[in-house]
Amino acid sequence: MTFDVPTTRQMRDVLRLGPGDHVIVLDDSGWEYHVQLDRIDRYSATGTVLSKKLAGGEPRTKIVVFQGLLKGSKFEYVLQKCTEVGVVAFVPVVTARAIVPGESVADRHDRWARIIQEAAEQARRGRLPRLHPVVDFKTALKQAAGLTLLPWEGEESRGLRSVLAGRKVFAVNLFIGPEGGFREDEVALAIEHGAIPVSLGPRILRAETAGVVAASAILYELGDLGG
Repeated sequence: MTFDVPTTRQMRDVLRLGPGDHVIVLDDSGWEYHVQLDRIDRYSATGTVLSKKLAGGEPRTKIVVFQGLLKGSKFEYVLQKCTEVGVVAFVPVVTARAIVPGESVADRHDRWARIIQEAAEQARRGRLPRLHPVVDFKTALKQAAGLTLLPWEGEESRGLRSVLAGRKVFAVNLFIGPEGGFREDEVALAIEHGAIPVSLGPRILRAETAGVVAASAILYELGDLGG
């Protein structure tokens, strides 16, 4: 097995690995390889595959997070932590109260993709979560086919558990608002498109933690997180 330059530099300069050391390699197709390093220099490394098995880090339930854009590093936090939890894809969404960063879309997308990859490697995910282009709220609703949940502080009676109870759920679209949350007209539009508003409990969560909490709760409720 041959490693590219960025991976080689990470192994050599960050992890301080050398010939004879063992690494776990994920190929983004669901396989996990146990590899012994044979050679490592400045630009490349090679190793011998000792074993191969299906990666165990992928959830059965496929959650796509449609996250309202956030300022600063908060959006990056969402990508990192939701990747660790088990989210399979992200759609950045421009909402009425979203904070749109000043950098170019290409610069943001490249940085976000690196954050997802690093988090996936740390969590030993068998597949990299997909990062979709930035879209407006109405377009996002049209893209969300299947069960769509929208955590909203205005929903007081219907929680995640009651919505999921008795359902055979294989995929969930999870809409998370920006700082300031969704406007009522956005919630009404989401309901028109089949979204179900849900409560995450009596405490108001920050925009950067709501997605992590909701995704974790969904996976736990469906037996996809924990023993």
